[in-house]
Amino acid sequence: MITKQKIIYLLSVFSIMSIGWGCIDGVEVELWGECYNIETTTELVLYSNQVSGEIPPEIGNLTNLTYLGLHYCELTGQIPPEIGQLTNLVFLKLNNNQFTGEIPSEIGNLTNLGYLCLDYNQLSGEIPSEIGLTNLTYLSLSDNQFTGEIPPEIGQLMNLMYLSLQRNELIGEIPSEIEQLTNLTYLYLDNNQLTGEIPSEIGQLTNLTNLYLQNNQLTGEISPEIGNIDSLTNFRLHDNQLTGQIPPEIGQLTKLLYLYLSYNQLLGEIPEEICNLTNLFDFPTLDNNNLCPPYPDCGEGPITSEEQQDTSECEEQPLCDEEIEVELWGECYNIEETTLLDPYWSSTSGQVIPPEIEQLTNLTGLYLVDNELIGEIPSEIGNLMNLLFLELSGNQLTGEIPSEIGQLTNLISLRLHGNILTGRIPPEIGNLTNLHWLTLSDNQLTGEIPESICGLTNLNWSSSWSYLSWYTQSYIYNNQLCPPYSDCVEVYVGYQDTSECEQECPDSIEGDLNYDGIVNVIDVVTLVTCILSDSRCDICFDINYDGEINVVDIISLVNIILDI
Repeated sequence: MITKQKIIYLLSVFSIMSIGWGCIDGVEVELWGECYNIETTTELVLYSNQVSGEIPPEIGNLTNLTYLGLHYCELTGQIPPEIGQLTNLVFLKLNNNQFTGEIPSEIGNLTNLGYLCLDYNQLSGEIPSEIGLTNLTYLSLSDNQFTGEIPPEIGQLMNLMYLSLQRNELIGEIPSEIEQLTNLTYLYLDNNQLTGEIPSEIGQLTNLTNLYLQNNQLTGEISPEIGNIDSLTNFRLHDNQLTGQIPPEIGQLTKLLYLYLSYNQLLGEIPEEICNLTNLFDFPTLDNNNLCPPYPDCGEGPITSEEQQDTSECEEQPLCDEEIEVELWGECYNIEETTLLDPYWSSTSGQVIPPEIEQLTNLTGLYLVDNELIGEIPSEIGNLMNLLFLELSGNQLTGEIPSEIGQLTNLISLRLHGNILTGRIPPEIGNLTNLHWLTLSDNQLTGEIPESICGLTNLNWSSSWSYLSWYTQSYIYNNQLCPPYSDCVEVYVGYQDTSECEQECPDSIEGDLNYDGIVNVIDVVTLVTCILSDSRCDICFDINYDGEINVVDIISLVNIILDI
């Protein structure tokens, strides 16, 4: 028979046993098979696969939680909106799981939150505007699948020191509100699809040490305000579409350890100020841009090369130091020190004499003999006032002898023979009173020989080339120079092609070929002698004006005598 005392005993036993069968309602919450006291549980840390499955919505009952860490587990499903009930949370770490879906908007209720890490999940959708939790100092949403733009509310995170949104699918521009995050030291926005320009306001984040913007689609120029962030140690802008020049203000970032600017469309010259970055662990990466030489040498050779750049739009860089050198035929000559110039023919073959030669003002000897030069003698050559020897023979020079050559009053030797020079001998040649050797032979010079040439009294003229004495003599033969010839050179002109000369016959009696005032048999002898000689007859001997001087002219002359 069951007594009253036995019934009371059994009820007490069942009550005690029921404690092991579940959590106390209203007092405890069961999560993953464990009971957590609602009042006393302030921290819940389960990491490295201590739990799996989804986060139970009952977690929202632990309203005194300040620290929740469920990282490096195999948690799946969505982050429950009930997490927004944990209004005392200061620390929320859910990274390295397999969460999907969107961040619940209720997260905006966690106004005491200072640390939020959701990276390395499969979260998607847009970053909610409710993320603007003003007490956050650390926010990492990297390595997810977030889309849309960075919400401007991000600018409300005035206390933020660490912001990572890298490796998502974010689009749009970097919001200018980012300038308000003045406590930021780490900013990672790389590996997204961000577009537009880097806001100049980013230069106000003067506490930044790490700035990662690489692997986006950013355009425009690097703002010079970037030089204000002198605390930067790691600056990465590579793999974007940035244009314009590298601002010289980049040289103010003297604490930089890493600088990556490669794979953009940067152009122009690299500022020398980049050599101020003496703490870099290696050369800054600048390859695959449109940067132009010359490239700065910061002590270990140029920091990039033309092979690493697309220089198709660059202006061709001077081969020589233009302040102290002049480039002639691919070689550099010191303006002050060069007194003799005798380049090898292969460097000048088919080239012209560049007008820049006038810069070699200390030149005393210019030897360009048989150098296969073409083109005209530049007038600028007349500025080489110290020149003593000007040797240009045996080339293919064309055009006229420049009158400016008369300014070279110190010349001792002027050799222009064996070219294709045309035009008249300039009368200014008479100014070269120190000349001892003048060779103008074997050209196509025309017109009359200027009377001023007779003032060159040091010349030793010859009408033909002499193997033994050619270098001491002066020549003018084998041109197209026209009579009358000056007395000083008349016997030395040698052969001249005067077929194109326009001659005027002296005013005299018709048929008076020896100009003695009488037309008689002596004039016939003169005409016959001219026809029988090898020299070309004077056009005035063309008695019948048929353009030829022959026996017909003799008959015409005889008829004139018979008619007298």
